[in-house]
Amino acid sequence: MKEKFNELLRQAESICVLGHISPDGDCAGSTLGVYNYIENICEKDGLRKKVKVYLEELSDKFAYLPGYSGICHDTEEKESYELAVVCDCGDFGRLGKYMRYAKEAKSVFCADHHITNSGFGDNSVIKPDASSTCEVVYDLFDEAYIDKDVAECIYTGIVHDTGVFRYSCTSGHTMSIAGKCMDKGIDFGSIIDDSFFSMSFQQKKILAKVLTDSALSEDGKIVTAYVNSADMKAFSVGKKDMDGIIDELRTTGGVLCAIFMYQMINGQYKISMRSNTDELDVSTVAAFFGGGGHVRAAGCSLSGKPEDIIAKLTERIRLQIG
Repeated sequence: MKEKFNELLRQAESICVLGHISPDGDCAGSTLGVYNYIENICEKDGLRKKVKVYLEELSDKFAYLPGYSGICHDTEEKESYELAVVCDCGDFGRLGKYMRYAKEAKSVFCADHHITNSGFGDNSVIKPDASSTCEVVYDLFDEAYIDKDVAECIYTGIVHDTGVFRYSCTSGHTMSIAGKCMDKGIDFGSIIDDSFFSMSFQQKKILAKVLTDSALSEDGKIVTAYVNSADMKAFSVGKKDMDGIIDELRTTGGVLCAIFMYQMINGQYKISMRSNTDELDVSTVAAFFGGGGHVRAAGCSLSGKPEDIIAKLTERIRLQIG
């Protein structure tokens, strides 16, 4: 499939690179990694192409990524593309308002590592055992076109989806790719500190509220917390500021599962779930409610009172943990 991927990139005169709604580090890293890789092919081989990345707004902490300032956030009705490269996205619906670019493209190539991805598009590489989509796309790249810019993007995505190499999805191959990225001269220490661990003052304050208001259930096996729209307004935070909160909840001692929710503009709650054991597959819980993800990390969106939503999620989790 590596040969097919590179053949498609070379043949297409116009390419859009797409990722899922509410993009995280792996989504940002994989889409921008592909973008910079295509730019390198064009520069080194004298090719001319129209290439654009379409994503919802990323957190400012990813502003160091090459290509960040050129990301298109709005839809452009007159724009169409021969090839759509879809990264880190389980289905067309998760592309949000950018879905039409994929639907209207002559060809769609999907690269992902979500276990709930059945392989949509004309061509796809889905590796549920991979640490991240960045790992998946790196394996599709030709080494000759991987430079420092590409490496920064790939390393960022791997760092975020492995929790800085702490999660069980981290493999020897993951570490090998990370090492190759480091060899390109990236500032790996700053990437970890500034994009993964760093939080603004307002983020620290909302995190403190979340931790204070969090609750344990199922004999301490599940920790839950939520932020409603009133809380977000009071603390002057938006959805981009919710990044990292679920991981703080996950590290609660004795907990098998963490659930965090925040209210979106449409009134629904965006739900993130983390499992601390392979015996609890939160992707099946998310899929039951129309979402998706991985065994240990998944999400979905639901409407209703937060207490009722938590009760529904807990009921599905209880089926697994007893």
